[in-house]
Amino acid sequence: MRSTSYLLRGSVGLGALTTVLLSSAAMAQDYTAPLPEAPAAAPEASDSAIVVTGTRIKRADLQSNSPLSVVSAQELQYQGTTNVEAALNRMPQFTADANENVSNGSDGTAQINLRNLGSNRVLTLLNGQRMLPGQAMDINFVPAALIERIDVVTGGASAVYGSDAISGVVNFILRDKLEGVRLDVQGSINNHHNTDDYLRGLQSARGYQTAPNWVTDGGKVDVNGAFGHSFAGGRGHVTVYGGYRKTNPVLQSSRDYSACALNANGASNLVCGGSSNTTYGTFVPLSGPSSGQGYLTNAKDGSKTWVPYDSTYAYNYAPTNYIQRQDTRYTGGGFLSYDFSDAARLTGSFMYMNDRTYSQVAPSALFLGTTFNINCNNPLMSASQATALCGTAAGTGTTVDTLIGYRLNNDFSRRDDLRHKDYRYNLGLHGDIGHGFSYDLAYTYALVRYNETYTNNVDNVKAQRALNVVDVNGTPTCQSVIDGTDPACVPIDVFQANGITSAQAKYLFSNSNTASRNSLRQVTAGINGDLGTFGIKSPWATNGVAIALGAENRKETLLFTADAVAKQGGTNDSDGEISVWEGFGEIEVPLLENMPFAHKLTLNGGLRYSSYTNDQLSSGNHSAYRVWTYKGELTWAPDTSVRLRTSYNRAIRAPNIAELFNAQSVGNVSLDDPCAGTSPTASATACAATGVAASKYGTGAIIQCPADTCSQLAGGNPKVKPEKADTITVGLVLTPQDIPNFSISLDYYHIKVKDYIATIDPSLIVSQCTSTGDPYYCGLFHRDPQTGAIFGTNGYIVSTTLNTGSLKTDGIDLNIDYARSLGRIGRLSVNLAGTFLLSQVNEPLPGLGTYDCKGYFGYTCGQPNPEWRHNARVTWSAPRDVATVSLSWRHIGGTRLSTTSSNPFLSGTGSLINGRIKSYDYIDLAMTARINKAINVRAGVNNLFDRDPPAIASGVLASFGNGNTYPGVYSPLGRNLFVGATLAF
Repeated sequence: MRSTSYLLRGSVGLGALTTVLLSSAAMAQDYTAPLPEAPAAAPEASDSAIVVTGTRIKRADLQSNSPLSVVSAQELQYQGTTNVEAALNRMPQFTADANENVSNGSDGTAQINLRNLGSNRVLTLLNGQRMLPGQAMDINFVPAALIERIDVVTGGASAVYGSDAISGVVNFILRDKLEGVRLDVQGSINNHHNTDDYLRGLQSARGYQTAPNWVTDGGKVDVNGAFGHSFAGGRGHVTVYGGYRKTNPVLQSSRDYSACALNANGASNLVCGGSSNTTYGTFVPLSGPSSGQGYLTNAKDGSKTWVPYDSTYAYNYAPTNYIQRQDTRYTGGGFLSYDFSDAARLTGSFMYMNDRTYSQVAPSALFLGTTFNINCNNPLMSASQATALCGTAAGTGTTVDTLIGYRLNNDFSRRDDLRHKDYRYNLGLHGDIGHGFSYDLAYTYALVRYNETYTNNVDNVKAQRALNVVDVNGTPTCQSVIDGTDPACVPIDVFQANGITSAQAKYLFSNSNTASRNSLRQVTAGINGDLGTFGIKSPWATNGVAIALGAENRKETLLFTADAVAKQGGTNDSDGEISVWEGFGEIEVPLLENMPFAHKLTLNGGLRYSSYTNDQLSSGNHSAYRVWTYKGELTWAPDTSVRLRTSYNRAIRAPNIAELFNAQSVGNVSLDDPCAGTSPTASATACAATGVAASKYGTGAIIQCPADTCSQLAGGNPKVKPEKADTITVGLVLTPQDIPNFSISLDYYHIKVKDYIATIDPSLIVSQCTSTGDPYYCGLFHRDPQTGAIFGTNGYIVSTTLNTGSLKTDGIDLNIDYARSLGRIGRLSVNLAGTFLLSQVNEPLPGLGTYDCKGYFGYTCGQPNPEWRHNARVTWSAPRDVATVSLSWRHIGGTRLSTTSSNPFLSGTGSLINGRIKSYDYIDLAMTARINKAINVRAGVNNLFDRDPPAIASGVLASFGNGNTYPGVYSPLGRNLFVGATLAF
């Protein structure tokens, strides 16, 4: 990676970037102003009837009864984003989820998380229909260049759309009726100045290389083209599109905050720590004269002697990890519509994505946690090592079990090759059937094929063969070569610092492969009508009663397979299918209209019946259940400038296939063992409850989890039932007539999920067991029978899928929009969207207490949950919109480390230096210009003042943390420059 800081130092370098990109082709996007209260018209709606996201009722003047936010295409341009999830994560209603800045453990997808209730509790739609299978959702599938707007509805909508709409609905409305050719190109790059003297001092103190002073990296290019044409006298229309996106990787070594693995150092400092799986070699003999002595390590001077391990031997695993994944994506597809008559309009679409992304982490190792056996006559051992390991058996064929942590050299970073091929077909027939009624028939099929190849990873079977070495005429030789079981075996020398050569390492590798096939098939039939045409209406209203009735059948399937190497690591095959039959109805009754103090008073209700059948063919597991969901909404507008709205929704989320049928396996989790070492942080009584024998307490026999990473047993549970949610919203919308172009909305939301489907957080299990001795939590410890550890394949915390307790969140959303003419110099518009979080309460198990994560982060609370977040934007538009300049202010309120809480679920010992993350403010600047009728250009700078994200000890980080920070919440790469151009003809 090469720095070009000499070009950018002291400036943002937009001129150079503009020159490069304007030499390429370009693709146009319409500029649409943000309209938070605008109706969300579905593409198939007629001019006289629109569909609002959150309801199936069609009316010409319909407005949302639920809080509705809209992200316009112009807002996406101002942000310069090609990753849709990044734009949504800026909104105060969203919390970051899976994204491009997560490397270790990523599956390559992008997810969205509304109200911090989890990505699986927000329903994602594409033009009003489900986008992809629920367990294989990926926002990367959405072609950003075709987005007309994104509708975000808060609150349960299961009565309208079915399962999953607990926190709300995100509906991507695509521009599917283009005329002519549109080309677009956009590029971006990051420019950052590393100036954190404190962190650089920590790295220098450990002898680690510091990040470069200036870096320019992480370039992205996004090129899209589309063509649209009407035919048959305007009755038919076709649009086709294609796109290419490339993202260059960024290493953690390039930033101060991520160049080393940060650990807490006492109460108030950080230190560059690392992993005890080192290039020196770490040993924990499980028997013999050295058992019970803790970690032993090869001397640094290269001599074959063992010395006690200390933190100076720790391996810095951070530098070669990605903080931005490498990614290449191709998209393509088309939309077709043809009007045979008013009674029959045919629509169809095909969409395709081919995405390939690589995650990269530190070189592999013989990892502590796996038990290897060493023969006591291994010729690569020194005499002192043989005696320390085997005692009097040294030099014989006796074997001794030991844990080994031996890191390979930096020639071999582990790489995860993640490949997605997604297909989506949609076919619809719509039309008027007279007397104010219309019908809709729709068929959707989506297929997601996922393939993963994990490379440069140690195969423990080969490692064991390479350790079983004997002397043959003075030459160390694998026993498997002698007996013919593996003639390719190469001996490895783990008894000397940096003793494994690159040639030896290559033998140890075996690629592991996994694959899945996920499908969604949905058939929907519905009618929509105005009963007012039959005279059914309120005597005090001009509009009649409107209804929507329909039925759906949906089937989702999963087939996941793993090869022998992956199964050796604990991954197993799984399969399953979910089938649901549903019937639904919705009614809207205008009660009062155009009356004193009642410009409009409207009641809306909805009901849905769902019958689920779940099957796993491979095991015969089966479950079935029936559920009802419903809603009631009331809107009152005393006059045209004031509107009050309230709603109640009963929503459900049925478990997806992965939650039901995923194979159980052991994986990593950020955690420390409070009972490990010679000075355990938990008492002897508490540790006894976790399974520690009194004879081993405080002796060092219980080994600490390496690199703050223990193990958890995760997987599905076929007995899981649907979770239920009650959602209440109350809102006020003001559009005062005496202040033109001004609107303000204030909405309160309250969402409570019961029997929520989740795992119990391992850190909560540990803290509750050690602080309360509760047998339920203590029973979830499974210590390794041989070592007593809670890492490796045989020691773990049980954290499988369950119907657990409850989740509750409530808060207030504020939206303000104002535009004012400036006469000859143009127009000024201002908008603000903010959310005040009142509570984020979790009840892990019914009746066993709750904790509130409002204002906290880390450990059990995960990513920061600030009390207040907002986005504010000020935009100046030149006359006739020939140019705009827009300034954005993103504010993320301060949060505290969860262990500083007095709540017994959260309280504990934690690093005080990370006791609080202060509030963050980002300023973004964007500009657009219309060169002529065919060409528009745009450019901008995000994180204008190049703010660093907070540096947090790795042991504190929870969900979606990476590189000592939360990269989905805070800007991880510094100042970001972008420029783009559109061409339309």
